[in-house]
Amino acid sequence: MQQVQRYLHTRGRQFGEKHPWREQDTRCYYCPKVGKMDGSNQSGVSEFLLLGLSESPEEQHVLFWMFLSMYLVTVVGNVLIILAIGFDSRLHTPMYFFLANLSFTDLFFVTNTIPKMLVNIQSQNKAISYARCLTQLYFLVSLVALDNLILATMAYDRYVAICRPLHYTTAMSSRLCILLLALCWVFSVLYGLIHTLLMTRVTFCGSRKIHYIFCEMYVLLRLACSNTQVNHTVLIATGSFIFLTPLGFMIMSYVWIVKAILQIPSASSKYKAFSTCASHLAVVSLFYGTLCMVYLQPLHTYSMKDSVATVMYAVVTPMMNPFIYSLRNKDMHRALGRLLLGKVFQRLT
Repeated sequence: MQQVQRYLHTRGRQFGEKHPWREQDTRCYYCPKVGKMDGSNQSGVSEFLLLGLSESPEEQHVLFWMFLSMYLVTVVGNVLIILAIGFDSRLHTPMYFFLANLSFTDLFFVTNTIPKMLVNIQSQNKAISYARCLTQLYFLVSLVALDNLILATMAYDRYVAICRPLHYTTAMSSRLCILLLALCWVFSVLYGLIHTLLMTRVTFCGSRKIHYIFCEMYVLLRLACSNTQVNHTVLIATGSFIFLTPLGFMIMSYVWIVKAILQIPSASSKYKAFSTCASHLAVVSLFYGTLCMVYLQPLHTYSMKDSVATVMYAVVTPMMNPFIYSLRNKDMHRALGRLLLGKVFQRLT
């Protein structure tokens, strides 16, 4: 009798073992989690295919040269801004300190996405590994948040300069500027880290084709076969804090700035005060206008028509920033002239 019981117990343990394939997502048993390698050959599910905005060879040729031109203009423009501010001691002020960091962020932002996109357009192999896709997503999300926070800090700088001019030197000290920039970096790094870690919990199955130019948050969530409600809820909650709170702060800052400008008796002084804010307002409008079109909407309504708005904030905005900030800025004109022409510019002026 005891032998029979031991036999039945042994057989029960054997049949009670879990099958390896049942350890996957319970709603998608044969869909392995992307990026998890268990020693077997799973390279087919450890990468995505970045197909770009068009699969037509003619359109791809046009897109390649268009994005290459925009990338080169963006790199040259932002590098010139950084060098001009760095080499000209007259521009070592809080406003230009934040502007140089904004240019650095834009430079890093486009370098994170456009080179890979250009390679994909020219190559037959359009694959991007799961790890590289998540890395691209992390920097994309973090740098967009950093761009936004720096713009809010620049709005505060303009508020102090116009509304409290006598206290500007003490209110915007070097220590405070560095502290504000450090906080911008901390919040943006944490923001990107939260969403990237949440994305690692998402299970992908079925099509892995991304009809897009880079690994973007909403596009990846649309490919998921697991429940993404948590991702979407956190995206809306953190996005409202990291984007709408600075936007509200900027609006309030400019309300006070406009009130202060209207109280200036001289028309020329009014024009000069407003001109220092006009470029910042233009960049903020372009940045937030395109960003809201993409992210402030339910996930199920997201479609490929929103790719135009994404290209605007991911490519066009970083390209336009150097032109907007230097177009009517005489200090930047002089700094760029001294940087590019040197002593020849000094003789001309």
